[in-house]
Amino acid sequence: MEVNGRTVSRDAEPRMHLGDFLRDGLQLTGTHLSCEHGVCGACTVLLDGQPARSCTTFAVACEGHAVTTIEGYDDDPAMRLLRPAFTRHHALQCGFCTPGMLATARDIVLRVPAADEARVRLELAGNLCRCTGYQGIVDAILDVLKQQRDTPDPRVERLRDTLRAPRPVTVYRKPAHATPAPTPAPAASASPRTEVVAEVDDGILAKARAKGHAIDASFDVPFPAEQVWALMGDLPTVASCLPGARIDSHDGERVKGSIAIKFGPMSAAFVGAARLERDDALKRAVLRGAGQDSLSKSRAQGNVAYRLESSDAGHTRVQVDMVYALQGPLAQFSRSGLVKDFVRRMVADFGVQVSRRLAGETAPADEAKRSVSLLAILWSVAVDRLRRVFRRA
Repeated sequence: MEVNGRTVSRDAEPRMHLGDFLRDGLQLTGTHLSCEHGVCGACTVLLDGQPARSCTTFAVACEGHAVTTIEGYDDDPAMRLLRPAFTRHHALQCGFCTPGMLATARDIVLRVPAADEARVRLELAGNLCRCTGYQGIVDAILDVLKQQRDTPDPRVERLRDTLRAPRPVTVYRKPAHATPAPTPAPAASASPRTEVVAEVDDGILAKARAKGHAIDASFDVPFPAEQVWALMGDLPTVASCLPGARIDSHDGERVKGSIAIKFGPMSAAFVGAARLERDDALKRAVLRGAGQDSLSKSRAQGNVAYRLESSDAGHTRVQVDMVYALQGPLAQFSRSGLVKDFVRRMVADFGVQVSRRLAGETAPADEAKRSVSLLAILWSVAVDRLRRVFRRA
């Protein structure tokens, strides 16, 4: 790849991130790593002139492309205006976020020449700073935008024209003389290794609830409460009602197992343990569980509380109250309002499966093996939302 105008060639593991490649392989330590799952923006560099998170970009994906880090901005016309503006407006204190902040600021100056303060703040939303309060950073960017409107620098204008022009797609092809990599032997079929994970941390869940990571849902089952309660206490049967869930061991009210989730090209298999706490008299229970995805190292924990309410004609309503906390690369998906719709839809589908089991229907042989597809369910949620909008119209 090309880094700061110089062609470099290094070995890299397939899953090495660009940030580690730059820092450890090339000693370009001006690129700072913090959250390491694409949220804080400290690691932002330019990839073919566009801002990119180096902590979530694979180094091998950059082969044949041009990367610019904080060390490579010396002759950049936009940076020649931004750096003194950051100094004038005291837009940096500890400086840890500054390399990524400058990369984003450059993008704003070139891409949104008419930006006002509200737009600048919106564009900066993906870069976090613990020191400045952002006002100095915003003022510095507005200063450069005003300079460019009052006395345009032709070099900056040329950069803007380049940015607006269609970009060619770079395709890397392996040289004909290269030795093909050996085909790895197929892995032996084995069930995922189950580990005992830490107990649920009530303090973390309390903070998660305060942040809005709590969901209320319900479903109706056309069977008496006693019958539903008996099934809900049978953990292997409950797991069979949820695609992607499997139980590897079961000891009383404790289980160990996994649940597979698929989000488009991303897959995760959370392996962990859970404990069921039941109140037979009130027909209430709490399932407390925690697990970890071995690939992304994301960790999840949560409480799923449910209670049964009898209704007329022998029907039962199951009220569900869930609070969850997610840490690691997959945590970014927990911020979407669609996720709550997804969970409510999954609870409704779970209720359909419970009704099927109570009616004596058996699950298809492959049902427990299928992962929960967030993409398919979120698509269904989006369609439902559109239908509601058109009904109101």
